[in-house]
Amino acid sequence: MSVYRRAALGLLPLGARPRDLPDTTLTRKNVVVNRAHLARYDRVCGFRFGDALPTTYPHVLAFDLAMELMTARAFPFPVVGLLHVTNRIEVLRALTADDRLDIAVRASGLRDHPRGRQFDIEATVTAGGEAAWRSRSTYLHRGPGTGEYAAGGPEVPATTARWRLTPSIGPEYAAVSGDHNPIHTSWLGARAFGFPGPIAHGMWTLARGLAAMEGRLPATGVVETEFRRPVPLTGTVAFGTDLRAFAVTDPRSGKPYLIGTV
Repeated sequence: MSVYRRAALGLLPLGARPRDLPDTTLTRKNVVVNRAHLARYDRVCGFRFGDALPTTYPHVLAFDLAMELMTARAFPFPVVGLLHVTNRIEVLRALTADDRLDIAVRASGLRDHPRGRQFDIEATVTAGGEAAWRSRSTYLHRGPGTGEYAAGGPEVPATTARWRLTPSIGPEYAAVSGDHNPIHTSWLGARAFGFPGPIAHGMWTLARGLAAMEGRLPATGVVETEFRRPVPLTGTVAFGTDLRAFAVTDPRSGKPYLIGTV
């Protein structure tokens, strides 16, 4: 059964869900990078072609394990409707397509949030017996809140570029990421969840921003990102960076869709 069929079944009232996150770590050993897939990812996200793995690429390699974990009946929330609100990536050493990778994914940190409950999906990529890449993706399950939420984060840098977005980005990124959520790929699917049209994958938006800074950032370090608002896949967005902070914003209002630091 595909993970998205399992995700759809997760919306059905098939009995009470557990209250806690599963104490499970899913792993995949000796992963070989497919260079053709890497090239397609580079093209869709705007990275230079080559054997170097972009900062965000291991997220794609770990995605199916994360979905397997979150669509299991042992998971406390249905995956459909979860919001990816923040992401932290730590690159401990540069990775290339020549590396053989071990990937581990687990859930942690279930906690209250002003708009519901949130938790983390942690992924670790090991190469040559040493941790080379780590990520923490924080998801929000909307529900009864505990108060008002005030977004923090760095100041928005001045605009340095504008990007023209089209709905084709959704299916193109879905094809390389495995994330076929219909809010990104279908007008009908997006409208079913209250969006006027398809919205960009958050991790595509982050990858596109890092690609715009490619060659000007260190090979190792930490990228922390907040996904503030959905990015419509029509029209133009503004991008700005001072190589410490970066943001994707609405060029008319200046409100950020995404804001982060490196």
